[in-house]
This record gives sequence, C-alpha cells and structure tokens, in this order.
Amino acid sequence: MRCYTGRHRFYCGVDLHARSLYTHVLDDAGTTVFERDLPAQPAAFLDAVAPYRDGLVVGAECMFAWYWLADLCAEHGIPFVLGHALDMKMIHGGKAKSDKIDAAKLAALLRGGLFPLAYAYPREKRQTRDLLRRRSYFVRQRAHLIAHIQNTNSQFNLPPFSKKLTYAANRTADLADRFTDPSTRLAVAADLALIDAYDARIAELERHLVRHARVDDPVTFGLLRSVPGIGPILGLVLLYEVDDIGRFPEVGHFLSYSRLVRCAHESAGKTKGSGGKKIGNAHLKWAFSEAACLMLRSVPAVKAWMRRQEKKKGKRKALSILEAKIGRTVYHLWRKQVPFDARRFLAG
Repeated sequence: MRCYTGRHRFYCGVDLHARSLYTHVLDDAGTTVFERDLPAQPAAFLDAVAPYRDGLVVGAECMFAWYWLADLCAEHGIPFVLGHALDMKMIHGGKAKSDKIDAAKLAALLRGGLFPLAYAYPREKRQTRDLLRRRSYFVRQRAHLIAHIQNTNSQFNLPPFSKKLTYAANRTADLADRFTDPSTRLAVAADLALIDAYDARIAELERHLVRHARVDDPVTFGLLRSVPGIGPILGLVLLYEVDDIGRFPEVGHFLSYSRLVRCAHESAGKTKGSGGKKIGNAHLKWAFSEAACLMLRSVPAVKAWMRRQEKKKGKRKALSILEAKIGRTVYHLWRKQVPFDARRFLAG
C-alpha cells in the first residue's frame, strides 16, 4: 500500500457523494479550520476552500463520482489525491460512522502521511478507457444471450449445435425453428436479434478504440501486439488500464497491481496467509489470463514449457506462473520500448 506523504499548509478531506460532499479542512497543526456539508457543485466547493487555497491539498475516496472533483482541482491548480477504496477501510472501523466523521478522518490521514493512494487516471484518456470497459460489458451481455440459447437447446434435449454460435455466420435465420413451442421460438429469436445488434455496436466501438490507440500511443500499442497472444483487444486493455508504465518503479509493483502475485502476511516469523485477491486491477488480471491461454495455443515452445511446469507444480500453478511471466515481459518491453523476444522469454 502506497500512501501520500506530501507536506502542505492545509489538508482537505472530502466525503464525496453524488449530490453532496462533506468537507473538512485541517491546518498543519491538526486544527480544524473548516467543516461543512456542501452541495456537490463546483462553485460551492471553490467558495468553501477559497480562504485555504494557498498550500491546500484535497483528498477523496475513490467512488463513481470522483471525476468532476479531480478535474475541478486540476483546472484551479489544487493538488488532488485519490484514495484507494479497499485500503481505506481504516476509516470505517470506529463505533460511529457519518459523513462528518469520514471527512475528518480523510483529512487526518492526509496530514499524517497515511492516505492510501489510488491512481487518478488523467482526464485526456479517461473517457476512452471507460468506453473500453463498456465494450467489455457489452461482450459479456452478448455471451449471456448465446449461453441462454445453448441452455434452451439442452433444456429440450435437442441435438447440439454443429458450429459455435459466437460467429455470426453460424447463426442462421431458421435457428429458432428447431423449437416447437411458439413462446420458445420467440424467446430465441429475440436473443438472436439482440446478439446481432451487439455485434454491430461492438464492432463500431472497437474501430473507434483502435483509432484512438493509434493516436494516443501507437508505438506502445504496436509493441504490446508483438507479444504472442496479445491481439488488438488485449493490447487496448493493457494500454488504457496501465496508461503510464512509469508509475511502477519496479516490476513487482506492476505484477501486484495486475493481481499476478500474492503478498504474504507475516507475524512473529510465521506466515499468516496472503493479501486480498481483489486489491489491484481486475481488467489487467483478465487480460493476462486471456493472453496466457492464447499464447499456449499459438506457440508450441511455450506449450512444451507449460508441460514441464505442470509436472513440477500442477496445471493451475503453472498457468499462474505463465501469466506472471507475460506480465514481466510486458513491463520490460514497455519501459524499454523494445519488441517481444521469444528467445529471452523462454530463457527467463
């Protein structure tokens, strides 16, 4: 867990909600100089902190409405710190809890150098990243529709489909006719119509995202795609979820952020388990898991390496090792701006 350690004259903790923000300001000595529940409006916040603007830092917990506050602070030259929601549990451990108490604790954590940091994604590429995440949601919804058709087919004990329904060419117009009940036919026809609509919309989003990647960072996008198993979609996920590889000083930090390694909990020389699995970026974890499976399909040498690892450590552990291995490769090729080297990958 990284904490904010900057020194300032005033520390502003904001307990942010969709329609309100409880604001608490401490001075360097720890004295409360301002405390009030404000409407979630830029003018109200700026007026409230105006007397403390000289040497002020603002901290808020990472929740869905933080974008506007971060952008407002950036526009007015106010340092903004985003708090990691899972690491922020320390402010919720008391007997009593309220917006007023939470805002005071946020300000105290900022002042004491214990404010757990999350990455405040830059405004310039934030909306593209959100669009990419929305595309992933649409893909999952399309998969649910396909699964419903397959489950309905099994429910009536009909012959299995000869080809995968994932591909549009395999979804013929008469597919729903295999079901005799008119209600079932209508349900399957509705699924098929929605799947076709998702196909068109997802393809449009992917074209837009690739165009943006070729403008934002075409060199890194090309280097990421040089890794076997990383195609345009996984390359987009890595590019926009990481944003700046320089924010990870060491490869271990990057692997931890990508949920590819576990951190041990130790006490009195004894291991007490490991850290939370959910701390890190779930989208990067998914991308590296997909990349590992695709690499195994396309590179025979990696498949042979995998068989040797499975004999030593089992299939599940071996796959985790391969995911972390790809993560290290991505980290180094990104920082050094060099293409994938299969020889070094297998030798490492």
